[in-house]
Amino acid sequence: MAIAGALTSVVMMDTIGMAVSILLWAAVLALATAPAIGQDKANTDAGQLLFNNACRTCHTLRDGDNRLGPNLHRIIGRKAGSLAGYAYSDAMKNADLVWDKATLDRFIANPDQVVPGNNMKPYGGHASAEERATIIAFLEASGPN
Repeated sequence: MAIAGALTSVVMMDTIGMAVSILLWAAVLALATAPAIGQDKANTDAGQLLFNNACRTCHTLRDGDNRLGPNLHRIIGRKAGSLAGYAYSDAMKNADLVWDKATLDRFIANPDQVVPGNNMKPYGGHASAEERATIIAFLEASGPN
């Protein structure tokens, strides 16, 4: 009987030890991913702020909500000048571009160089490569086309 009691105690301690180990690993994993989750929120916030300061005067991310400029909802993968319901310039309608990250980067940096004759006046471009990348990541988060 004493052996059975001792064996039960060992099994229970093993089970408790395993549960504690699992909880510790879960805690470590949660702590390890917390900064990444916080960083994603910080990147989204930075993208929102840059978008608001550089783009929102004319553009929105809401589907169907065209303003002075077309909405940028799901812009990644869209052919330039193709959004139904927006009156693009002839230059943009005839531009042979699909908006990918590289093309958006060049366009946000210098719209007149990428699509001469576009209607983005008075916007002349955004010089900071880092800020352009943040804006593009924010646009991309609105979903691929």
